[in-house]
Amino acid sequence: MPVQAITILGATGSIGASTLDVIARHPDRYRVHALTAHTRVDELAALCRQHRPAWAVVGTAADARRLGALLAGEGIEIGHGPQALAAVASASAVDAVMAAIVGAAGLAPTLAAARAGKRILLANKESLVMAGELFMSVCRASGARVLPIDSEHNAVFQCMPAGVQAGQAAPAGSGVRRILLTASGGPFRRRSLAEMHAVTPEDAVAHPNWSMGRKISVDSATMMNKGLEVIEAHCLFGLPSSRLDVVVHPQSVIHSLVEYHDGSMLAQLGNPDMRTPIAHALAYPERVDSGVASLDLAQLARLDFEAPDTQRFPCLRLAREALEAGTGASCVLNAANEIAVAAFLERRIGFTRIADVVESTLQSLGGAASPASIEAAVEIDAQARRRAAAEVLARAA
Repeated sequence: MPVQAITILGATGSIGASTLDVIARHPDRYRVHALTAHTRVDELAALCRQHRPAWAVVGTAADARRLGALLAGEGIEIGHGPQALAAVASASAVDAVMAAIVGAAGLAPTLAAARAGKRILLANKESLVMAGELFMSVCRASGARVLPIDSEHNAVFQCMPAGVQAGQAAPAGSGVRRILLTASGGPFRRRSLAEMHAVTPEDAVAHPNWSMGRKISVDSATMMNKGLEVIEAHCLFGLPSSRLDVVVHPQSVIHSLVEYHDGSMLAQLGNPDMRTPIAHALAYPERVDSGVASLDLAQLARLDFEAPDTQRFPCLRLAREALEAGTGASCVLNAANEIAVAAFLERRIGFTRIADVVESTLQSLGGAASPASIEAAVEIDAQARRRAAAEVLARAA
């Protein structure tokens, strides 16, 4: 088997670290073509020395000069900015792209990989939430293969019929009744709404099961992360909102389920470690060692489930409303949430104000038409950010 060349967009984040761990376990199967980061130059330089990519890309020219000095004599090409990101995502030498840049910045390079027909290991939610129709149509036209990395969507993919996995059939015509996405419930699953008014950024990023970045940890705490995943599931698997459900499962052992018309429910189980879906997507349709320990069911002893509470976690409701309104509204939702979460992490608004900012922004701009181009998606995103920033100022702590 020829060695596959992998570009990792967002190499210094948690998904990037897990991907590099899996790749390092299989040097006979994978090599790193490019690693990218935005501002974490020292960390990227260390990764480059360890994994020896052909290319490294950062955000600015100044950071590129600094990275070049750190990697002098290493024989690694240095690039910067959106054009360089698109280039390493679409390069002819690349077999697969791990799309793990957090936020709207990940949309353009992921679309570049899609247009080039690459195998896309999709961990960037915004490609689907901001421009799901556009992204999936580009993938269909180019023949790009999308393999989901979110543990929930990867679990759904694994539980789908072979024809759906191969891209030869749609779930709607394959006996699938509904998809159930599991949610841990985050760190505030048992807290009252009154208690949540006083939570701090430190409280919100302390996820009980997963090790993630600060932004996605806050999204988990508000359950916006699960709302965004409902939108993603619609884009990936083509089922309407009425056939996409969420169930809270605090152990995070069942990563999602697919229910069939005959009453069967198939679930994918495993320890909460992102190396499992990463290894699955890297090797699909084969299986390789991920480094994740086996699940000890006897020690686990029990699995609990409960319905989500949209009164305490209104972001889940807002995401579903945006899905039903169309991709333009989803784009507004995502942009407003990014602004609100950043403001919370900077202690400018309280935790429960995140949903308030998102809802007000949706009420103002949620009627936006579905973007037909990346430029249109970026414009909707920019308008929503400006509006959300004004909403933050109105609610500043």
